[in-house]
Amino acid sequence: MKVLSFLSLALLYAASTSANRIKIKQVHTTRNIQRREPQSSSDSQTSVGSGDKDSSFSLNSVHDLIYLADINVGGIDYAVQLDTGSSDLFIKGETHPLPNTTTTELSHNLTYAIGWANGNVAYAPVEFLNISIPNQAFVDAQTANNPALGYGADGIAGLGFTRLSSIDHALSSAGSSTGRSLLYNLFEANPSEPNFITFALHRSTQGEDNDVEGSFTIGEIEEEYVAITGNQLIPTWPIQNPYRWNVLLDALIVNSVTATITPGKTRVQGAPSNKAVVLLDSGSSYTYAPADFVELIYGNITGAYLDTAAGYWRVPCDQEINMAIQLGGQVFPLHPLDVAPRTLTDPNKCIGSFVPQSLGDDWDFDWLIGDNFLRSVYSMYDFGDFDSEGKMGNPYVKLLSIIDPDAASVEFHKQRGGTPRTGITYVGLDGISVDPTFFISNDISQSLDMIGKWMPAVLAVVGFNALLICVGSIIWLVLCIRKRRRRALARHPRARTGATPLPLNPINSYIAGVPQSASGQSPASSVHHYEPVSMALTEDTFVPPSPAFRKESQSDRPKSAAY
Repeated sequence: MKVLSFLSLALLYAASTSANRIKIKQVHTTRNIQRREPQSSSDSQTSVGSGDKDSSFSLNSVHDLIYLADINVGGIDYAVQLDTGSSDLFIKGETHPLPNTTTTELSHNLTYAIGWANGNVAYAPVEFLNISIPNQAFVDAQTANNPALGYGADGIAGLGFTRLSSIDHALSSAGSSTGRSLLYNLFEANPSEPNFITFALHRSTQGEDNDVEGSFTIGEIEEEYVAITGNQLIPTWPIQNPYRWNVLLDALIVNSVTATITPGKTRVQGAPSNKAVVLLDSGSSYTYAPADFVELIYGNITGAYLDTAAGYWRVPCDQEINMAIQLGGQVFPLHPLDVAPRTLTDPNKCIGSFVPQSLGDDWDFDWLIGDNFLRSVYSMYDFGDFDSEGKMGNPYVKLLSIIDPDAASVEFHKQRGGTPRTGITYVGLDGISVDPTFFISNDISQSLDMIGKWMPAVLAVVGFNALLICVGSIIWLVLCIRKRRRRALARHPRARTGATPLPLNPINSYIAGVPQSASGQSPASSVHHYEPVSMALTEDTFVPPSPAFRKESQSDRPKSAAY
């Protein structure tokens, strides 16, 4: 199983490894981070925009900031941040150039929401989750400035589409087709494998000394989340050939209020007017949304206020916020611990993880949805399967809610104090809701999986039995018809079971005009014998009884099914 474990926040190298799973230890830090800025759709070479001082703000570190995993480049393991919001791979090693790589003279710069990386485009054999790529293009960074490096990362692995890759754009401009993204090459190297990835982003809620594991897979689904296969797919926007993992948002649900998108509010050209285009970005800790939606989340909370200098909401830590997001006609609750997380420097202070931010007209999405939502779902990003010409089909996303709202309320108040809520239900558009009492357990999911695997065999057995029954019925019917035909030809009287026959000794009858012998017997030629007959009437001898007989014998007639 191609599954890779990773831990939230800053991570160190694995303490122990196996072929399928890597165990990593969690490390906390108090570094400040900056506001994540998206890139303009007009600049497809980079995955994010500038992070200058004017657009940055100080934000104390909180749990679950980034997610890292190991990737082998040139025979050496490097820890990289897993980022669905970008499509390029860069490594900042201890030396430059990196060992066992082929460095080109093409200098290239990658600009991210927070920071940048600059170096040469290089090639190296790459192995990721036991899948090998003989020659992967990446940036061998000579200099880099990115907060991910301060959390123990050696670089960033973009998990987006090749269309967004600035490395591919640069190499294509030079007449080369060798710059395709990491995932494209992974799928191409394994055409028999399904072309999707999955995330389970777990949170650290048990204290600083506990390891918190999540999972990342390629082409396989974790057994405990197999129910995601039955969920409705969520198309990307645009449906064909997208730049990013953009999907359409239907509504935001906060307590009993369902907020929809005002027609014409989306800035994305061609998108439905009553939807918002949102980017699902595992490389962002928080969600950036229009100010009016963020105010809907925090504005009615007692003691909450917008810190205009910092650019985010400050929220009392004991205030539970129940909310959900509706995507693709499906409602997904958020864990209240992720809506208002604590700061590490002061556990008595909490901030709103939904940050108000208005995007300009040049962006190709309206919202940026980060890990504060993605931790509440098991997510699948499907690139589409290869066709006979080697081209991929239309991509899509599937999400599985892994949050029981009532249980999440218990977890929230266990940490923050107060009384948990019960019966929490979210109702979205068209009456779509999440029933907090419905939860598919691991055992049920495994049972459903087993049923799916064995159903063809069960149907085959049932069909075979049905065939045997049909054949047997036909044979029985033919035999009955043939037996009935023989009886009709023979005209034998039918005996009734249990009837007592008349005495078998023959009685000679007298025939007038025929002399008898001395013994009282008629001549043999004139003797008439009474044959024993059944008490039942036969087809040949039945004479309807008189009405008087029927009336008199009605009460004595046996009331049987045969009659």
